[in-house]
Amino acid sequence: MRHAKSGRKLGRTSSHREAMFRNMVTSLFEHERIVTTEHKAKELRPIAEKMITLAKRGDLHARRQALSYMRSKNVVAKLFDQIKDQFADRNGGYTRIIRTGVRAGDAAPMAIIELVGYQEDLGEAEAQN
Repeated sequence: MRHAKSGRKLGRTSSHREAMFRNMVTSLFEHERIVTTEHKAKELRPIAEKMITLAKRGDLHARRQALSYMRSKNVVAKLFDQIKDQFADRNGGYTRIIRTGVRAGDAAPMAIIELVGYQEDLGEAEAQN
């Protein structure tokens, strides 16, 4: 019986799942918004929230804990220097999940997970057009 077992397996081994979430949380803080499946976004949310809470703590041990999980020193520096200031007065609820419909190939429910307060830079998008 599967009573009270938390977390989704997502059809992967535990090491594959761990690697996937490490990559996803690094990408989320690098780009501040990523497109993924709804279930992956729901599993990613608590990991991202814990990383922001570590950044808000701001001490050396917290930085080293974040470095041990995330893939890039530059992204950890961005998290601890820029992103934590966005959420200084917020206690939790740092991310939002927006459902975007289904994927064309396999009808998987898709979602965007982004940091609250994310503003898309429309100037760059218009310059490219």
